[in-house]
Amino acid sequence: MINIAGDKVLLMKASDRDVHELYFWKFEEKKQEAKKWNAPYIPEEKVSKEKYLESWREEVLPGVPSSLVIKCNNKVVGYVSCYWVDRNTNWLETGIVIYDSDYWNGGYGTESYQLWINYLFTNTHLHRIGMSSWSGNKRMLAVANKIGMKEEARIREARIVNGEYYDAIKMGILRSEWLASQR
Repeated sequence: MINIAGDKVLLMKASDRDVHELYFWKFEEKKQEAKKWNAPYIPEEKVSKEKYLESWREEVLPGVPSSLVIKCNNKVVGYVSCYWVDRNTNWLETGIVIYDSDYWNGGYGTESYQLWINYLFTNTHLHRIGMSSWSGNKRMLAVANKIGMKEEARIREARIVNGEYYDAIKMGILRSEWLASQR
């Protein structure tokens, strides 16, 4: 069982109950505040609960899950995730979503993302870890910067949100940079 504890959050493999709570936040919750920030330019089809539950069993490498749930005070508030960009060059793309807005702007995202990146570098032979966002998501860009990621690409006016153009942003961190930050 994977349990990665920080001062504010716990990252862990999701139980079926956790996944049902995340399904509610992702597809059924009325406000959908997180969707205003988490890639609002990508249309998302609703999937069945069974298919969503199945996706939580995926691993990027043997013993390394593609997602972990974020818990605060024993409550599911979001998740961290990753997927392969290029297995040949050991490059994963990562992400984080905190659905419960009560846990925004309190350091929960930064701590969760830092724990996730540390876990991935510690438990794999990855060469690089990246993330993608948009210039309107200032909080995610700040979190990535705080944990040592560097802006690597800015594709100008590549995303449309609420009828307005924003830049697509790619950030990343190399294993060597992460190792240097651990000293």
